[in-house]
Amino acid sequence: MVAAKRLAPRAVTRNAIKRAVREMFRQMTLPPLDCVVRLARPLNNRADAATSIRLKTRLRTELAQLFDLQTSAGKTS
Repeated sequence: MVAAKRLAPRAVTRNAIKRAVREMFRQMTLPPLDCVVRLARPLNNRADAATSIRLKTRLRTELAQLFDLQTSAGKTS
């Protein structure tokens, strides 16, 4: 997991991202593969709350979509 400081400026936010990814890995049944999860665009800025409900919901939604793509790709292969 990679949460770059320039994309998530607060350590609290980066740690929340990592916790959410770990939890999604625990809950999902993925095919045997190596995954790299990294931020592609800024998640929030210093003015926003570091662990807001909106941030957590958005993160979980995007992770669920990514994992769904992986599980569906693994079934078709």
